[in-house]
Amino acid sequence: MTGPAQERGAAGPAAIDADWAFARYEALRPRLPAMPEGAPEPAAVGDLSEVVEAHDAFLLDGYGVLNRGGAAVPGAAERVAALRSAGRRVLVLTNSATHGTALTAARYRAMGFDLAPEEIVSSRDVAAAALARFEPGLLWGVATDRDAHLGGLPGRLVPLRDDPGPYADADAVLLLSADDWTGARQARLLDALARRPRPVVCANPDLVAPREAGLSLEPGHWAHDLADRLGVEPRLHGKPFAGAFEMALARLPGDPDPARVAMVGDTLHTDVLGAAALGLGSVLVTDHGLLAGRDPHAYVAASGIRPRYLARTT
Repeated sequence: MTGPAQERGAAGPAAIDADWAFARYEALRPRLPAMPEGAPEPAAVGDLSEVVEAHDAFLLDGYGVLNRGGAAVPGAAERVAALRSAGRRVLVLTNSATHGTALTAARYRAMGFDLAPEEIVSSRDVAAAALARFEPGLLWGVATDRDAHLGGLPGRLVPLRDDPGPYADADAVLLLSADDWTGARQARLLDALARRPRPVVCANPDLVAPREAGLSLEPGHWAHDLADRLGVEPRLHGKPFAGAFEMALARLPGDPDPARVAMVGDTLHTDVLGAAALGLGSVLVTDHGLLAGRDPHAYVAASGIRPRYLARTT
């Protein structure tokens, strides 16, 4: 993975850190859901054990809450088990779209989490449902990693790599994963869309994700770059947009009270903002994700995005 201080190409910043990501999210606020007025100041807690009684179900983000890259957050697997033992429903709601839910569940089991595929809702799932509503037979040019699996996605799919042919031939574009995406590939896509505008679907609205070596650029960054440069309107699927939360709530039994469902994440502008817009509770985990090592209160105050709780760890 390219490190946080290395050049990322023509459309990428030279340095990727929490302050850059926060400023970029703030600049994009007109494209994001609105924060409801009147939210109280967040209460500080140590971990999720202190908010169990206030909630019936927990939607857990992946990166920054359960894991950093391929490594589990210390104690997170035990916390998931404890929530279940307390009778709480647990689902993973992630913007990671590289792999299907079966493989994602297997990766989490390898990290020590007892999670079944049906307990994982990803932005990939939301995007796949959206693709199915397009005209059948479209050729989708897919920004994806070499180790990504495209099974389960509808339509005809062709990876976008260094061959210019698929950029010109595709009927529509899917931004699925960005580990292999570069400034040169983004420039090629920009040129192709300028010559022939086409629908663009983004299956991961995140700008960045916490990895072991720092923050990585994610598909949302590249989607918004297309919007800024070409005036196109990518269709974004995943947090903070309603479809992801609605798909997760539909997995819960009965008719859950949104206020009794907590979204647990590490990012104000995706996890917390999206939850607040739908009336869900929220917990911002501060020590393992985007704001690790920083004062979360400063970012809450600057953005006006208020989680119900600030938790040091999962």
